[in-house]
Amino acid sequence: MLTPIIVAIIYSEPKFIFSFFFSGIVSIIVGIVFIKVFKKYKMSLKVAMIFSTFIWLVASLLGSLPFFISGELTFINSFFEAISGFTTTGFSMYNSIESAGFAINFWRGMTQWIGGLGIIFTMIIILRSSGTSIMRLYNAEGRSERILPSIRNTSKIILYIYLFLTVVGVFLFIISGLPLFDSIFYTFVSLSTGGFALNSNSILYYNNGWVELAAMVVMILGSINFALVYLLFKRKFREFFNDIETKVAIIIIPLFIIIVSVALIEFNVYGNISENIRFGAFQIVSAISTTGLQTVFYPEILNSWPAITFFIIIISMIIGGGSGSTSGGIKWLRIGLLFKAIFWQIKSFLLPGAVIPKKINHFQGLKVNNDLLRITGLFIFLYIFVYVISVLIVLSYYNNLSQVLFEIASAMGNVGLTSGILTPNSPDFIKIVFMIDFWLGRLEIWPVLLVLFMGLATIKDKLRFNH
Repeated sequence: MLTPIIVAIIYSEPKFIFSFFFSGIVSIIVGIVFIKVFKKYKMSLKVAMIFSTFIWLVASLLGSLPFFISGELTFINSFFEAISGFTTTGFSMYNSIESAGFAINFWRGMTQWIGGLGIIFTMIIILRSSGTSIMRLYNAEGRSERILPSIRNTSKIILYIYLFLTVVGVFLFIISGLPLFDSIFYTFVSLSTGGFALNSNSILYYNNGWVELAAMVVMILGSINFALVYLLFKRKFREFFNDIETKVAIIIIPLFIIIVSVALIEFNVYGNISENIRFGAFQIVSAISTTGLQTVFYPEILNSWPAITFFIIIISMIIGGGSGSTSGGIKWLRIGLLFKAIFWQIKSFLLPGAVIPKKINHFQGLKVNNDLLRITGLFIFLYIFVYVISVLIVLSYYNNLSQVLFEIASAMGNVGLTSGILTPNSPDFIKIVFMIDFWLGRLEIWPVLLVLFMGLATIKDKLRFNH
């Protein structure tokens, strides 16, 4: 958090120096206390999940301090901006982001860059702890792949890949024509699949096809499982292309781009074929990578784009990117497993009594059994259930089904594409619903459910004891 002070000095913004300095000191103190408290507990998977659940809220609270102390935003809007950043969602509470300073915008981008790695993941790299504790924390944040046998070494490899891709991203944006600060910022928010912007018109502000192409490349890199990116570094191209996640991505992304582009061409939305493909492809990559950068905005999508394109964008946001990547959503691995499970079930109906081999290609092998399929099915059910409940709640305030369906899909998938219904002046209750969706989407539901059920069990036991 002290890094933006350097930016404030470079760009002559002294009013932000105290905000970041004070926030940084508070964060260090709270971090030390938080870690000491949890070190008293044996790091079981349950404790790791509880820690993972609350550390995202604590980090967001601390991350909100610069926005609040500097007077940029109210407290609730500051917390919203921070949790939107750390969960790599990208909804913003700034009415006019153009008025924000360089230091504030650098911090906004940095929250997403850190969030892309993961709060727990960042702590694993920094802190020293036992191998078992590290493994449980690693798993609690929704990660499972091990590039190397050691979780710590796996974390280091992922960090090196992330840093390398960050440098690549900055280079691509610079050669596409962006200034250095903009290049760093948009690398942060594209690689993390976060989607914050420096302008109310998002990436469309530059109206530059090369900038959009650079953003698409970086967004796709951010949405690929880090373990699969590692295979590319090791030149294991066959393993990469045989992986179930790669296959799902290779099928879904081009298919959705073709459907949307053909629909735009058919309705002649942008006058020529290349422009229709340009706008269609960017929106699909932004949606399915769960980044949220925009070259087209909701009123135009609703009023000028064919209805099928609107539906495809919502589906893209729900599907999301790769597991073990910076993306949100249900994830390519689960989608692949779901369709494989359907195929296996149909095959078992056709061949009663036959032993159906259940195998998929995934990094270092993935044991497919009934438990894995059951958990995958349950997660998808829970994801859709939370989505429906959130839609029903928000519909009680906003009587526009299409906008609410779009906005909640974006919130749950940590996307940030917006229909415009959520503004700084929205009711605080609605903002809280959205923040819960960001949180649930980033933690993939299970840790939050664990804490919820433990809390309910505790209350039930106390009521029973009092009676």
